[in-house]
Amino acid sequence: MNNSINKIQEAIAPLREALTHHSVYHQINQIEHLQLFMQDHIFAVWDFMSILKALQRNLTCVEVPWVPVGSAETRYLINEIVNGEESDVDEEGVRMSHFELYLDAMRQSGADLSQIEQFLALLSQKTSVSEALDIVGVSQSVKDFVNFTFEVIATNQPHIQAAVFTFGREDLIPDMFIAMVKDLHAEMPERIAKFRYYLERHIEVDGDHHSHLAIQMVTELCGTDETKWQEALTYSVKALQMRKVLWDGVEAKVQAVEV
Repeated sequence: MNNSINKIQEAIAPLREALTHHSVYHQINQIEHLQLFMQDHIFAVWDFMSILKALQRNLTCVEVPWVPVGSAETRYLINEIVNGEESDVDEEGVRMSHFELYLDAMRQSGADLSQIEQFLALLSQKTSVSEALDIVGVSQSVKDFVNFTFEVIATNQPHIQAAVFTFGREDLIPDMFIAMVKDLHAEMPERIAKFRYYLERHIEVDGDHHSHLAIQMVTELCGTDETKWQEALTYSVKALQMRKVLWDGVEAKVQAVEV
């Protein structure tokens, strides 16, 4: 691994550590808490797919007539990641995206899907992302998080998008949260099974294979350009700071609800 990648990882290590130990994970210990968590987190799952597709658009040809774009190496890396994220399998082997898998987990848990479903309907009617967020009434923390992601997309700079995707959007799932989900699953498998599968699949695919591919992609895109490496670092830090904003918002909701 090159020195520039190491520099980014060292710079974001304290933020990653703080997120892994965020107190929101200690607050979620009942199904009602988990439902609130999922109702906000689904927007992060959705915009993860959006930044992924922005990268695919920038690094490959998605127009007709086709012409070769960029290097075959970066095309391979992004297409491999897109394939896994957009066309994975659920616990029964049915093809679906990780976003759709999360929606299924929400339905099984009894979480409220009204905001995300209304949001998707508005987008299909060509409503802007920021306006759709306002209309459906998401919390400020969700709005800030998603708007930052679309600021990154709007840079139209693949190295920035790739850095945020790679270092700023990796879901940091601590062992204690996995243990809590397993405990809930033992109590009520009929409501938690899909979410448990989502987490385990996420760790298996995103935390291993995709993370290595994504690091290769950042390395390819930044190359020997020190300005690009500095921008990659700056945006990665900001992305993790925005994840803290999102988790702070979820925690406030959980604390405000008596169950």
